[in-house]
Amino acid sequence: MGKIAFRRKDKLDFKANEAFKTLRTNILFSGKDIKVITLTSSTPNEGKTSVSFQLACSFAAADKKVLFIDADIRKSVIAGRYKVDGVSFGLTHYMTGQRSMADVITQTDIKNMDIVLSGPVSPNPTELLGGALFQALIESQRENYDYIIIDAPPLGSVIDAAIIAKFVDGAILVVESGVISYKMLQRVKAQMEKAECRILGVVLNKIDMHNDSYYGNYYGKYYGKYYGNYGE
Repeated sequence: MGKIAFRRKDKLDFKANEAFKTLRTNILFSGKDIKVITLTSSTPNEGKTSVSFQLACSFAAADKKVLFIDADIRKSVIAGRYKVDGVSFGLTHYMTGQRSMADVITQTDIKNMDIVLSGPVSPNPTELLGGALFQALIESQRENYDYIIIDAPPLGSVIDAAIIAKFVDGAILVVESGVISYKMLQRVKAQMEKAECRILGVVLNKIDMHNDSYYGNYYGKYYGKYYGNYGE
């Protein structure tokens, strides 16, 4: 197993850290049978990759052994966003039979967290993700990790996330605040239900904490007396 390093890592403020701890706790109390989780969104740029990655990091920080799978093989941003060093092979190498499972599961410089990067863009991503090799990867690693977090493509754009959903224990929808319509979200929800995937919940992302009267006042008043007036 190789090892990679992330030269860039997001620095989360107190509010963001608390949000991911809450999300992690909610998943922990969803049941011990919830081990493989996919995250998707309706459209690109809603932040589902960042949420997926930070959720994996949050589990790792809680001493859970985590495997993060970058299954957005059409347009992955992980390697570029986090400035990954030491990349050799990825998910598409494995699913096309060019490399073994051991070749693509890579240690990271984040304690307790391994990763499968996406690899090169494939001309037939839906067929690969729906194939036996992808399913075998997930099923074989269930015993090796406490949680497997899968970053899937936006379901409002391509069907890949619904294909992936057939192999997981639950899904989380990432929704950009004030951007995605109710009808669009209902269509995405219906697609997941057709795949008979349990929807664990929704992450409302990119909330303006300064201008949103509910969230800003709640966090500012409730936590401010304990942690000071941050964000000024």
